[in-house]
Amino acid sequence: MKKTVLAMLLVAAVAAVAQTASAPAQAAPATAAPAPAAPPPQKKEIKDPAEYNAYVGAAGQSDPAAQISGFEAFLAQYPNSTFKEEALELLMVAYQKAGNTAKMLETAQKTLQVNPCNIRSLALVAYSKQAMATAGQNAQQNFADAGQAGQKGLQCLQTAPKPDGTSAADWDKLKTQTGGIFNGAAGISAYQAKDYAKAEEFLRAAVQGDPTNLLEIYDLALADLATGPAENDMEGLFFIARASNLAQGAGKDQIAKFGKSRYVKYHGSDQGWSDLLALTATTQLPPANFTITKYVPPTPAEQAAALVKSKKIEAMSFAEWQMVLSEGTPEDADKVWSTLKGKPLQMVGHIISIDPPGKVTEHGKSVDAPTKLKLAGSSDDIDAKRFDIDLTMSAALSAKQMPKEDTDFQFEGTPVSYVPKPFVMTMNEGALLATAKPKPAVHKKPAAH
Repeated sequence: MKKTVLAMLLVAAVAAVAQTASAPAQAAPATAAPAPAAPPPQKKEIKDPAEYNAYVGAAGQSDPAAQISGFEAFLAQYPNSTFKEEALELLMVAYQKAGNTAKMLETAQKTLQVNPCNIRSLALVAYSKQAMATAGQNAQQNFADAGQAGQKGLQCLQTAPKPDGTSAADWDKLKTQTGGIFNGAAGISAYQAKDYAKAEEFLRAAVQGDPTNLLEIYDLALADLATGPAENDMEGLFFIARASNLAQGAGKDQIAKFGKSRYVKYHGSDQGWSDLLALTATTQLPPANFTITKYVPPTPAEQAAALVKSKKIEAMSFAEWQMVLSEGTPEDADKVWSTLKGKPLQMVGHIISIDPPGKVTEHGKSVDAPTKLKLAGSSDDIDAKRFDIDLTMSAALSAKQMPKEDTDFQFEGTPVSYVPKPFVMTMNEGALLATAKPKPAVHKKPAAH
């Protein structure tokens, strides 16, 4: 876990910094040797014995409170010491040991004022700010601060020199460990800011370095699933399954439920989800040949063709007729229309509007005009308050028979024509059903997944 890594880094800081000033440099006697072409880097040194004794005395204390007192006094007395950075690092560690997080972070910031690329201080700020944000303490600002420290740390790792007193092996280990902290903090901060591309970049590197960190794995999964491309979706599904294996308590079931729903959305069914959970229980990163087949929904024309093949036209709902007539191939539309045209149909529609009654002249006499109604026969058009049936009754409806708008209307009508888009079926010979029939199931038009 990152907390363990951070503790190791701080312990290493004590050893490395203490070794740096093991003894004050002694002036070398003058010789007649020729001057070198390029002088070697000058080793940091404390020439003043009193300053040296104050530094070593503080570093040699085993009690954190005594170290804090010693280094605060040292920094107050020698504010321009060549070992100011090292003293601040050790003071930072002492505050960490004493459990004083506020002073630890304050000292880390002071260290960064001396050296903006102090790797240990940047790692401590990145980790601590992220932990505070995760705990709900001023989350937005602390996530942003953690991300800033993380990105700065990644930049500094590229050029940071190996500190005196640190072996090459220990330096490489330090860079690897702090790199994980920096990538994690930068990635989670980017995710919180909804910058999913950066979140994927940083978190992928963090998870590769530590494939057991639940928070980073979970956020990487969410960032992958938020961006859309198929390869990211597959990686996101792998890591959301991995996160559900690592999680404990109620969160485990919640993550698994979310992961399964996204798997079904991508794959088209839950077939293979259990296998993915089993794989991620023992596999930390996606294998080289890892793949999940993406479900490609049928086109509306393919859905219409499948419907015509699988169901009798007379048994279809109005919405299914509508889909075939508006989205199907000419052949499938002709099959449906040849079955419906000119044949009385009994059905239910929802009244959108009623033409006002009027008079017409027939055989020289003024008579009531047939009532006309505009109806919605599909659930989609009912919701949209749009008519898809233009019905002309065989005669005018009496005041007693006259229905009201925005109510269901049970009728018989004969289809005479239709317009595919926007769909409208024209019917005549309309008749009010004297005996109400059970309302048929109203289906929505099939939609792409």
